[in-house]
Formats: sequence, structure tokens, C-alpha cells
Amino acid sequence: MRSTIRAMHNSIAAIATAHGVSSISIIRVSGDAAFDIAQKLSHLETITPRYAHLTSLYTSNDELIDQAIMIYFAAPSSFTGEEIVEFQCHGGMIVAQEILDTITSYGVRLAEPGEFSKRAFLNGKIDLTEAEAISKLIEAKSVDAAKILAKQMKGELKLFVDESRDALLRSLAYSEVMIDYAEEDIPDDIMQSIVTQLDGLTQRIEEIVDASLRRRGLIEGFKVAIIGKPNVGKSSLLNALLSYDRAIVSDIAGTTRDTIEEQVRIGSHIIRLVDTAGIRESEDTIEKIGIQRSISSIEDADIIIALFDGSVALDKEDEKILSMVRALEDKHCIVAINKTDLELKLDRSVLTVFEPVDVSAKKGFVRLTYRIESLLDGIGEGEELMLISARQIEAVTQAKYSIAEAKEPLLMGELEFFSYHLQEAVKAISSISKPYDSEEILDKMFGEFCLGK
Repeated sequence: MRSTIRAMHNSIAAIATAHGVSSISIIRVSGDAAFDIAQKLSHLETITPRYAHLTSLYTSNDELIDQAIMIYFAAPSSFTGEEIVEFQCHGGMIVAQEILDTITSYGVRLAEPGEFSKRAFLNGKIDLTEAEAISKLIEAKSVDAAKILAKQMKGELKLFVDESRDALLRSLAYSEVMIDYAEEDIPDDIMQSIVTQLDGLTQRIEEIVDASLRRRGLIEGFKVAIIGKPNVGKSSLLNALLSYDRAIVSDIAGTTRDTIEEQVRIGSHIIRLVDTAGIRESEDTIEKIGIQRSISSIEDADIIIALFDGSVALDKEDEKILSMVRALEDKHCIVAINKTDLELKLDRSVLTVFEPVDVSAKKGFVRLTYRIESLLDGIGEGEELMLISARQIEAVTQAKYSIAEAKEPLLMGELEFFSYHLQEAVKAISSISKPYDSEEILDKMFGEFCLGK
């Protein structure tokens, strides 16, 4: 009896699909009690593993809940490595919740966020690189991101970690040999071999970190900020790209006094589109706050759309925008001339170097959309391995610093200090897939997952 109670308490359950109306909802149970729960709800005595059973499900009072698909996975051949049962019922909150309430009434506890994936890690079914890829894939903001994450789920990053760790351990082994046999003759080229290995790994890490920072918008969603002086049509552009009137549009300069941020799909990418307050000199306290936020949005954005009014000549406010664009060397900038359906009074020659795009609220913004899509596709190109979280970037960066700190004592013949720093590099690079002090890191990382995953 005690073992049964313990099995129930150590088992977890959660609704694995998003809340809301849908055709199907999935409820998942993992743990030693999963098979028992399957029998209790279905009233079936024989349950075949990995077989889709169409069965009625009942409450603890034998009241019919729903006719559903039930699939049982025997340990260790399951996602978590434990006994698992999944109930695929008709969608909606009521039916799924009633099934979950019935499961918990037998003593199974509700899963914490990310606990299914945490158990999969602890049982050796996945490593941390695969776990993080699963979490990010759910929130992928582009097709390119999904492809990158799929590769990581197949072990691409784990392979890099293993190869890097092996290279560091080889260098560490050379060092230990030289320490233990200091009086023996060591080949002259062994020192150069260590330096070459460490330099190669350092360069590889730098390339990966640079590519990861440059392409992080693939995972998080690229941020695109629309800037310009007041009344050039920024809000009209935002509304056109969103296909609905999100921002207030008027002929009064300074109508938009704060940043407005919305998500929109451009090609295969979901971007965060930001309409900023018009940038100009102002004495209005509220408007000044909005302008400062506009400048902050420019600093955070991956792509800047600088909008100019083609129906009027360039003025000092336009010149200020141009100077800002010229200073954004590390940003992708698109210059657009708006209101091109009116008589052109703007001197295009000033903007020629930026290859400006002509747009108009009346004629449309299709050309600008194509330019944005092309730019996003260009950023997403490349087969370089990508780190998908700040934790991973921090780990490889720390490994690089430890390698740099190890080289100086190596060249001075202080092999004990060299070995110490190299061990720190091994710990840092290994933490990407299997951290040494795991419990605190695991609780923090898996706690960011959604329920049922």
C-alpha cells in the first residue's frame, strides 16, 4: 500500500497543450503510477505499449468523461525514461481539466514547469543542449530558427562540446605528463602542439559567439524600429504592415508620444515592429520622454527603418535622423521615402548612398516589405553552429577566457597553473551539456519551460 502511495506521489501530470478551444487536448502522466492511472481511467485490463487505444475515460466515481485516444509508453522507452501515459481527448478546457482532476484525485501531483524535460535529463534521455532546444523550438520566431533548433536537438551542439572538451583534455594530459616526467625528455614539438590546439579552439569559439549574437533574432524575433521626425508617416507604416489600425494617425505632429510594439510576420520571420515617437527638439515633458524611449529603441533594434517625407524638403530634423543613421555602423538600416504619391520636393541625391525605397500609404509598402524580408533572410543565412541562450554564450566565453589565462603560465613553464586554468575551461565548456553542480542550474533552467513539457 505504501509503495502504491509513493508511486502516485512521485508521478506527475499536466495538460501538455495550450489552453483554449482546440480539436484535441493532451494530458500527460509520467512516473511509476502511469500504467495504474491508465487502467483506472480507461477500465481496460490489457494495455499494449505504443498502441493507440480508442477508449472511454471515467472519473473516480465511474462517470463518463470522454471517448479519447490513450497511448502507454513503458519505461525506459519514453520521453522521460519513466512510465508514461498520454490521453488525447476532445479539445477545450472542461474535458481536459476533468481528466486532470481525476488523475490528481488518485494521488498523482501536478507537474512543475519543465519537470517532464527535467526528468528526461536526469534519466539520461536528453542533455541540456537538447532540453534548451526543445524549449526554444516551442517559441521559434522563424523557419530558420526551427531548422537551427532541430539540428541542436539532433546533437549538433553536443558534438561541438564533446570535441572541444576532448581537445582541452588532450592538452591537459600533455601538461600532466610533463609535470610527472619533468626530468625525462619530452618531444620539442609538444608545446607547439598544445598552443596550436588552444588557438584553434579559441578561434572556433569566437566565430560561434559572433554568429550567435548576430543571428539571435532568429530565436527571439528580430526587433525592427521605425524612426523619423514627427508626421513623416511612421504610424501609417506600422498600421499598413500590421494590416489594421494599431496606431493613431493624424496630421498633428507629435501624435505618437510613446513607443508602440507589435509582432508581425514578414516572409518566414516573426518580427517585433516598433513605432517610435517622432525625434525632434521639444519642450513638452511627455514628448521628451517619448523621444528618449525612441532613442533607446534604436539602440535595442536589429533593423532600423529611417522614414523621410518625400513631399517636403529636408530640414534640420531630417538631418538629425540622417546623422543617427550614419552613426549606426553595427545596425542594419533601411532608408524609405514616404508620400511618393505627392509631388517630390525632397532631394533624393542626399539619400542615394542609402539606396532608398519609395513607399506610400496610397500606393502601398510592398517594396519595403520585400527589402525587410531580404535583409532578414540574409541575416539568417549561414551554416555556422549557433548558441541559443545567454547561458550557452556565457559558458563558451568563460571557457575562452580560461584558455587565454592558461596560455601565459604555459609559455613560462608554470604547468601547475596552466593545468588549473585549463580545468576551469573544461568545466565551463562541459556545463553546456552536463553541468557539474547541476541541481541549482537545472531548477532555474527547467523552471522557465511551459507546463506539460
